[in-house]
Amino acid sequence: MQRIAVDVGNTGTKYGIFEGNSLVKQGYFQGIDNMPGEILNHTFEDAIVASVAADTANYSARLSVTGNILTLSAQTALPVLNNYKTPQTLGADRIAAAVGANYFFPGRNCLVFDAGTALTHEFISSDGAYMGGGIAPGLRMKLKALHTFTERLPLIDQIPVKFPLTGQSTQESILSGVLTGTVAELNGLIQFYSEKAPDLTVILCGGDAGFFESKLKGRIFVIPELVLIGLHRILTYNV
Repeated sequence: MQRIAVDVGNTGTKYGIFEGNSLVKQGYFQGIDNMPGEILNHTFEDAIVASVAADTANYSARLSVTGNILTLSAQTALPVLNNYKTPQTLGADRIAAAVGANYFFPGRNCLVFDAGTALTHEFISSDGAYMGGGIAPGLRMKLKALHTFTERLPLIDQIPVKFPLTGQSTQESILSGVLTGTVAELNGLIQFYSEKAPDLTVILCGGDAGFFESKLKGRIFVIPELVLIGLHRILTYNV
């Protein structure tokens, strides 16, 4: 039978269906009332539900499962050592990304960037310990903030692949400030962590991973499904 991992985020919900250790289907929907039929009309062996936004109970209640439904929380056993000082405040997507990185690159120092609504980074040491990381506004959040908290700056809701280093219009200047600045932010973090861990492995996931892929220095691994795979590893570890 199949297992399912459900990741309820700030802007929508991702899900992954697994057979064994293989991710065979994945999808996205917005709002619990839009949960797709391939979830509602299917019976799974086990499930894991994680959320950074909504209550997971409503999502779990709609799943048909013959075995276990695991809700990811601070009390959930993990296949990595969690050294976060306040595990009860740690976002489910953050720890799942860390677990996924450790699964793909065991015995390596890993830096994970999850480029979504928020832009987070996580550091996992080579001995399999999650050490923490950072949280910053994502690209669209920065663009929206400039519009919301000023009187005249326009809202830019499309992120272009190419943009000027030196803006020669207000729109170009916003794009340069936000996009160039955020790329520099990530490259700076890579440099800082590389000094701490010279054999650093850098991983990108999240909706804006494709934007950053060609703009960061060094070798970058892009694994869009990292959080889902991390959730499945946590489920496997527990059941």
